[in-house]
Amino acid sequence: MPQSPFADLPDTTGHFGRFGGQRIPAELKRVMDEIDAAYEEIRVREDFRQELADLFADYVGRPSPIFHARRLSEQLGGAQIHLKREDLNHTGAHKINHCLGEALLAKFMGKTKVIAETGAGQHGVALATACALVGIPCEIHMGQVDIEKEHPNVTKMKILGADLVAVTRGTATLKDAVDSAFEEYLKDPQQYIYAIGSVVGPHPFPKMVRDFQSIIGREAREQFQARHGRLPDHVAACVGGGSNAIGMFTAFLEDDEVRLVGIEPAGEGLDTPRHSATLTLGKPGEIHGMACYVLEDAEGQPMPVHSIASGLDYPGVGPQHSYLKEQGRVDYVSATDDECLEAFLTLSRVEGIIPALESAHAVAWAMRTAPTLSADQHILVNLSGRGDKDADYVAARLGL
Repeated sequence: MPQSPFADLPDTTGHFGRFGGQRIPAELKRVMDEIDAAYEEIRVREDFRQELADLFADYVGRPSPIFHARRLSEQLGGAQIHLKREDLNHTGAHKINHCLGEALLAKFMGKTKVIAETGAGQHGVALATACALVGIPCEIHMGQVDIEKEHPNVTKMKILGADLVAVTRGTATLKDAVDSAFEEYLKDPQQYIYAIGSVVGPHPFPKMVRDFQSIIGREAREQFQARHGRLPDHVAACVGGGSNAIGMFTAFLEDDEVRLVGIEPAGEGLDTPRHSATLTLGKPGEIHGMACYVLEDAEGQPMPVHSIASGLDYPGVGPQHSYLKEQGRVDYVSATDDECLEAFLTLSRVEGIIPALESAHAVAWAMRTAPTLSADQHILVNLSGRGDKDADYVAARLGL
């Protein structure tokens, strides 16, 4: 029987097909290889696995439930929509899953400071939380534009004791925050660890973050089968860097009957430069130490990108998503800012669930797709985060 193209990835060099790897200087490669060796050692240790499992259960509140959005499904007609409620996790999003793992790894390696970037602030809050828990100093780099949009999360990071670095250069958004954080990390990579906030960057981070996030899909697959005696027909998640999506998709990759759908931000339209639809309109390239699909300008540099959701405005994407696109296993589509806002308000007012603007992209796809399907079809959406952080911004934008 031929081996699945999704098994045993990444390979020993950190590649998913032609994507991933370590596009970094030799001295930094040595540091990344040390992190990889430490991760491979710790991930199989029973004491680490038990500590992480206990924290997931008693600190994060896992397993997160699956909620049948009956009123929304009835209003739309067609397929039934279900939500994997990652918004109910401690700190309000899926990010806490890998942040706990990365903080424990930093403690195991004896690091003196954890450095990270954040877009919407959910990774920053989750990492500041995890670092407070294990007692390691934390420094978060965040674009000035996102600081102004996501004030509630900025306040939380400061309360949790993180040092917040405002990034004002470039577009002052996520890509620039990544650049700034990486530069700080390079000042002392032996003592510091860069806790990347998605399945991006040089190997081993796409693998590590995926592994920590894969609990989402494992839980969801078991929960859905237990309740319905079958798998969902469609599994959907928003995609920026792609951590929540890869966490959900991994458990279903071998289930050919399940359609996997990643929803990118179309922003103000795919016919404008104001979007972040990397897999839809980008091409293979390199960014932040990895090979992946990239949105580039005429000079071959990463393009300034846009999304109403601060956590999705990134001109690259995880290398495993790039591989899954080329393998045809995941369909990557998009939703506009306007569709996102409509989904944000609809889910809030029909089901009493205020989603993160990032997650609302996936809800928007489900809302436009459900009416085209029969009533015996099931759509499972990964609701990756809650919208507390976005409420003031949305209210001001819509004049509520």
